[in-house]
Amino acid sequence: MTQKQKKIWIELGKVLFATLILVFLLRVFVFSTSIIEGKSMYPTLNSGERIVYNKIAYMNAEPNRGDIVIIKRPIRNYVKRIIGLPNETIEIRDQQLLINNTIYHQSFITTSQTFNTPDFGPVTIPEDSYFVMGDNRQLSIDSRNGLGVIARDEIIGRSEFVIFPFSEWQSLE
Repeated sequence: MTQKQKKIWIELGKVLFATLILVFLLRVFVFSTSIIEGKSMYPTLNSGERIVYNKIAYMNAEPNRGDIVIIKRPIRNYVKRIIGLPNETIEIRDQQLLINNTIYHQSFITTSQTFNTPDFGPVTIPEDSYFVMGDNRQLSIDSRNGLGVIARDEIIGRSEFVIFPFSEWQSLE
């Protein structure tokens, strides 16, 4: 092997090493993956899909209505959609979602899911907390029936896109 070839291999090794370090740091501090379990987010997310979530999305910003977030709980993590923001009042009456007594159109769920959503509330969300629901309202354990309101520090990331199965690769924005 010539001196020139050795230099090329050394440089290639440096690039590969730097790339591996960068991927490791991104995986640990910026992005992570989660596997969807169950049908609570159907039709947006299906059981068995793997999603990538952004761990730093809310470092300098607050969650927005409609964001699909990862919620850290002692036994397991949950994937839900943010519906209500701090200090808002949430109510479901006659299959209509009301936020501060104004009808909110839910473009992310089907008409049948809207009609199968039972009455709930009204509930006022405390400061620094959020109201979440799964898109499959009949099957979801969420702020209405088990999780309660979600404290800001329980939200560990925002779902960005589906990476597996490859046929379902999509952005979640």
